[in-house]
Amino acid sequence: MYTKEEEKLLRDNYTGSNVDDLAMALNKSRRSIIGKLSRMGVYQKKVYLTKRNEIPITKLELVALFAEKKSLEIEKLEGLDKAPKAVLKYLLEKC
Repeated sequence: MYTKEEEKLLRDNYTGSNVDDLAMALNKSRRSIIGKLSRMGVYQKKVYLTKRNEIPITKLELVALFAEKKSLEIEKLEGLDKAPKAVLKYLLEKC
């Protein structure tokens, strides 16, 4: 259970990267702090990025983008998602 003062402290001091500091300050577990921040609507999940610092995109999404860009029916591109991702990216870049 969190007091109003603890909730205010969380809301005022949460920056997205200091969950461990808040946990130590309030003598609570990291998971408890994340849970409370989530319920308060304040917690921001860390965005996953690939090794190249890009937001990941699936092959199916690449095929859908290609189909949209070329005004093609995605159903007629069945199997294209089996191509290497680099090839799909190349097709998308060059069209």
